[in-house]
Amino acid sequence: MTQLFPTTKIIFTKLSRFAQTSLTTAIAFSLWVTPSLAGDPFGRNEPHQIGDHTEAAFKAIFQQGNYPEAERHLKEALAKEPNEPLAYAMQASLAYTKGDFTSLNNYSQQILDAGQKLIANDPLRGNIYTAVGHFFEGAVIVTREGAAKGATQALGRLRQVYQYLDKAEAISPKDPELNLLKGYMDLMLSVNLPFANPDEAIGRLETSAAPRYLADRGIAIGYRDLKQYTQALDYANQAIAGAPNNPELYYLKAQILKEKGRREKSQELLRDAIANFDKALTKKAQLPGSLVKQIERERNSAVNQLNNSGR
Repeated sequence: MTQLFPTTKIIFTKLSRFAQTSLTTAIAFSLWVTPSLAGDPFGRNEPHQIGDHTEAAFKAIFQQGNYPEAERHLKEALAKEPNEPLAYAMQASLAYTKGDFTSLNNYSQQILDAGQKLIANDPLRGNIYTAVGHFFEGAVIVTREGAAKGATQALGRLRQVYQYLDKAEAISPKDPELNLLKGYMDLMLSVNLPFANPDEAIGRLETSAAPRYLADRGIAIGYRDLKQYTQALDYANQAIAGAPNNPELYYLKAQILKEKGRREKSQELLRDAIANFDKALTKKAQLPGSLVKQIERERNSAVNQLNNSGR
């Protein structure tokens, strides 16, 4: 049990930034305070109702990488679209990023409550969001209890996540929102567990998940973590083609180029990595401060690698 916990912690850490996805996570039904019909960012043939502010926040985070704009839209969403669990999921993710664990706990419960209420009217999305709620509650446990103490509870939550995702999959196995979230989670698990095969998760993201730029981003991250940098670079470029204004995608590409350049002892790749770190940093005002510092650290590391490679 305890041997699996580091993987559980990795899952909660990595996916908290994406479980937004619905981060997946990634995020609807007919209970709006404002009944406007907005577009469905998951590209369904029969779009679900998503409030205007919630959809705008989703696009601000994932398509534009603009966190201040997303927070403005989320403030409106919580006031005017209070039954939309995707809004709570994105707020929980932002709270996690900021280290605001009191808010994380509150939003986690709100996701779970909204998801459970939704099951009666929309079983597919209700089960998806009940899973997301349990996911974030697992993140709360890991944060509050620590690795050793919270291991059993966190793994229990992860089992519940998959139980509800399986219920959603039984309803609509090709749903793009479901496959985006489940594809991310399965890929992160397979990357971090020995002897696991990531092919099924990659196939899920490749064939059944949407929006495309988020699915490609997930595959790029998976290949990056598998140290398959050529494939990772291909999918990072595809993600950028779909969301060219998102600085986080240039950061991802820079990470991949940096590692590929180190492995191949290529100054050209390292210079390209630095250029992409710089491109990401041109929009640092719209990124969380902690992420900006991380990008700057990794850029400096790439510069040091480049300087040392010429000796």
